[in-house]
Amino acid sequence: ARDAAAERIGADLPLVGRQEELGLLLRSWETTKEAHGQVVLIQGEAGIGKSRLVEALRERISGEDYIWVTTRCSPYHANSTLHPVIEHLKRVLGWTPEDGTEARLEKLEAALKGQSLPLAEAVPLYAELMSLALPEGRYASLEQSAKEQREQTLDALVGWMLEMAERRPVLQVWDDLHWADPTTLELLALYIEQSPTVSIMNVLTYRPEFVPPWTMRSHITPITLNRLERPEVEALIGHQANGKQVPSEVIEHIVSKADGVPLYVEELTKTILESDYLREEPERYKLTGSLSEVAIPATLQDSLMARLDRVPTLRQVAQLGAVLGREFSYEMIQYLAPLEEPVLQNGLGQLVENELLYQRGRPPRSRYIFKHALIQDAAYQSLLKRTRQQYHRQVAAIIEERFPETVAVDPELVAHHYTEGGLIDAAVPYWQRAGKRAAEQSADAEAIEHLRKALKLLEDMPKDRQRRERELETLITLGPVLMNLKGSASPGVRDAYLRARNLCDGAGHPSQRFPVLWGLWLHYHMAGKSKEALALAHEAIDLAESLSGDDFLLQAHHAAWTTNLGLADYETALAHTDQGQALYDVDRHRRHAFTYGGHDPGVCAAVLGAIASWFLGYPDQADKRGARAMELSRAVAHSISKADALAYASLLCLLRREPERALLLSNELINLSSDNGLTLWRANGQILRSWAFSDMGKASEVLNDFREAIDHRQSMGSQLRSSLYLAAMAHALVRAGETSEAESAIGQALGKMEETGERTWETFIHWVRGEILAIAAETEPSRAAACYQEASEIARRQGAKSMELRATLSLASLWLREGRKNEARDLLAPIYDWFTEGFETADLKDAKALLDDLA
Repeated sequence: ARDAAAERIGADLPLVGRQEELGLLLRSWETTKEAHGQVVLIQGEAGIGKSRLVEALRERISGEDYIWVTTRCSPYHANSTLHPVIEHLKRVLGWTPEDGTEARLEKLEAALKGQSLPLAEAVPLYAELMSLALPEGRYASLEQSAKEQREQTLDALVGWMLEMAERRPVLQVWDDLHWADPTTLELLALYIEQSPTVSIMNVLTYRPEFVPPWTMRSHITPITLNRLERPEVEALIGHQANGKQVPSEVIEHIVSKADGVPLYVEELTKTILESDYLREEPERYKLTGSLSEVAIPATLQDSLMARLDRVPTLRQVAQLGAVLGREFSYEMIQYLAPLEEPVLQNGLGQLVENELLYQRGRPPRSRYIFKHALIQDAAYQSLLKRTRQQYHRQVAAIIEERFPETVAVDPELVAHHYTEGGLIDAAVPYWQRAGKRAAEQSADAEAIEHLRKALKLLEDMPKDRQRRERELETLITLGPVLMNLKGSASPGVRDAYLRARNLCDGAGHPSQRFPVLWGLWLHYHMAGKSKEALALAHEAIDLAESLSGDDFLLQAHHAAWTTNLGLADYETALAHTDQGQALYDVDRHRRHAFTYGGHDPGVCAAVLGAIASWFLGYPDQADKRGARAMELSRAVAHSISKADALAYASLLCLLRREPERALLLSNELINLSSDNGLTLWRANGQILRSWAFSDMGKASEVLNDFREAIDHRQSMGSQLRSSLYLAAMAHALVRAGETSEAESAIGQALGKMEETGERTWETFIHWVRGEILAIAAETEPSRAAACYQEASEIARRQGAKSMELRATLSLASLWLREGRKNEARDLLAPIYDWFTEGFETADLKDAKALLDDLA
């Protein structure tokens, strides 16, 4: 993946005052070649010489055999997912505008044959990344969620590069990282993490406002470039003057104005030497008049304009290029420039000759890059606002008319030009499209930025129906990505959906109201606001029944069964799961896991129906529903849904006191989560595995794992089932003899239950509290008995027969030890007799054994 056309920025300048920094780079490179990859962070303000330092490294190792890769970020694409990586790949693959789909696919396949990932897996990932439509039937379609696809794509990109680095050393430069999109930074984090394993050196250049998000490690070397001292500035001036003497007054002016920034030194010196201010003589330059009478440029922009103003065409071409961006194609500027082709080519040629632009290729396929972003900025700022806006409008119109592929894959570019052109009506739909596209790619941070730009522009539109409709559409797209990035319970999610709900009253179709209700319900559910969540679930059912089709009704029941289970209304929850399963069709509704986020509703109905059935005292039904959940999770092939099924199946086994089965399922959950990057579900699996080991008599061995998994889960902000997991840990702690910590943990469980309003596990928590008191304070059995009685009474109110049996069994055992044999029998017999024969659980077996002893 050598970037053969990478330009050599700043190669004409001497490296002054950077020998120590160059030495650090060279030492890192030598370490890299020994298969100990390195990362070098080069920080410095604009124009300070970051690119020149990298070029100096390249000059020093020019005779070596290595792969050079350069990736440049752009302010126009700071929220375009993996834009610098995609542009690099296009160059590597040799894609041209003339290439059709088949030609591009052949080039992609040829390139990917060199890496280990099977083409059947790699090609669809790269094709999706690069917006290449695959011929029908050529490759299997991608079925995983957007998040899974995104993670697999990042892994594929890293894997390909690391495999190359196993064969030849790789020097990969990430330029202008302060403009990188969030997904590119995520990809870079993977490179940084894995680079020590192979011969790859990643060099990152960025301005001081960028704060690296990575933890410093032994293979990371930071370099900060400071401004040059006066002797170094004078050395640069002397180089520009080819060793000829420059008047001291001019040197003083340049030193004063450039302030130690190499780019300023170069541009001011070049402008002055080429001007009429000086006369060149054999050994020196001489002022043509008094310095006070000479209008010597004082800033970089003044210097640049002085050079461009000598040829008006030159100035116009530079300004047009600046509107297009740091990098632009000949084809685009040709459409934009009101110039004859020879005049345009001559102007571009002179800009290249004057080292303001670098050129890659020849017209009409050439591309141009401003030597530095500051030069582009200077040319851009020299335009009058009205003229600048007109150019941006023209660029947007040209892209729409002549570059449909760009419109499809890079709508934020069109949005940017319309925004800068002052055409809000035209810009907003493109920001919305950009947000939706990023959301579909699970690039949530980028999606949020695009959609917020749309909302910001909408503030300046008239407050009419069209504005309300556009704002509603934007908020409906924004809500799910905010949930993904900030968490469903975050205030930002609430505010977005509350605003959307208000807008529904004056705009939008009833079908748009449903996702708003769903989003608001999910927020309140995850925030532990059960009363509000239940009201929204009922409202969603009423709305869904008024709409055609069963898709909305299925999701409305989904909200209802989840909320009612959280409120420990097991009967109602089970009724809604049955209604949902009656509506659910695996083929028609498998996309709901992606449309509504989270997991498959059919799997959810089965697993939560299993939990409700167990609590209600139907262990045989619970077993069948759990098996149905596992069957569906395999059919929908959705990793989070399968994780959901495994987690609840493992939990059901633990509730039924079958730790060996729970252990197998929790291990499978951990493996699935690790393979698919499901961090939260991995933590769930570790908790369930620790719980299983504790129930198998190994509590002391798993306490640290238990604690770490719960802390990790809490650090991610997850509240669901927190009270249950804290209670399970408390039980493990008291079994291991950690009485004080056990009492603290069960207190936290009770507090978390009150905080979240999640009553599903209330009886279990009180039963565990009784177990702790029974073990830790045998001299005060009355306190344990009170907890068992409270658990039993709550269970009766909730209809939770299985937990009523367990709490009653524990209390009867306690009474038996106190000699209250008849009372124990009279207490236990009725609840035992309630259960039908034919499906024995551990609790039923123990109850039968105890009743036999009491007979």
